[in-house]
Amino acid sequence: LTKRILDGTLASFGLLVLSPVFLTIAVLAKATSPGPVFFGQLRTGHNGKAFRMWKFRTMVKDAEASRHDIAHLNDMVESGPLFKVRNDPRVTRVGRVLRRLSLDELPQLFNVLNGSMSLVGPRPFVCHEADQMQGWSRRRLDLVPGITGLWQVSGRNDVPYEEMIRLDYMYVANWSVWWDLRILLETIPRVLTGRGAS
Repeated sequence: LTKRILDGTLASFGLLVLSPVFLTIAVLAKATSPGPVFFGQLRTGHNGKAFRMWKFRTMVKDAEASRHDIAHLNDMVESGPLFKVRNDPRVTRVGRVLRRLSLDELPQLFNVLNGSMSLVGPRPFVCHEADQMQGWSRRRLDLVPGITGLWQVSGRNDVPYEEMIRLDYMYVANWSVWWDLRILLETIPRVLTGRGAS
C-alpha cells in the first residue's frame, strides 16, 4: 500500500511538473519524423499479465516491421533473449537525444498511474522475450515492473543479461520502501550522465 501511494503521488506530481517537457517533445517528434508521438508495446508485467507500456516514439514509423532485417546487429544475441542494438539505424535524430537522456521513458508515468507499472521494479520484458525465461528468473514477475530499478542504476545496457536477471531477483527477494527511495535517488545522476543508455 505504501509503495502504491508513493507511486501515485510522485507520478502525478511528475506529470504536472513535466507537462511542458511532454509538449516540447511531442512538437519535435512530429516536426522531424512522420508517425505518432507515442509508441506502445506489449510487455509482460506482474504475475505474467501483459500490458501496454508507453514511450515517446524514438524510431522511424513502422520500425517494428523491420526488426528481422537488423537481427544480425543484436548486441545481446549470446546472452539471453533480449534484443538490443546500440546504434540502431531505425532511431531518429530526435530519438537519439531522447534515449540518451532517458526522456523517451517519461510516458511510463501514465503506466504508473494506472497501476501496470511502479516507479521502481524489475524492467518489463517484451512478451516473447519474457516467455523464454525459465526457473528462478521468473521471480521478477512477482512484483509490478518499474521505470527504474537496480539494473538501471547499475549501468543499464552495459550490464550483461545474466547480471540483470540476478539484480532483479535480488530486488524482488529483498524489496523495501527505503530501497525504492534509494534507487530513485541513484537514478537521477545515472540519467544525467547517460551511463549505459543507447
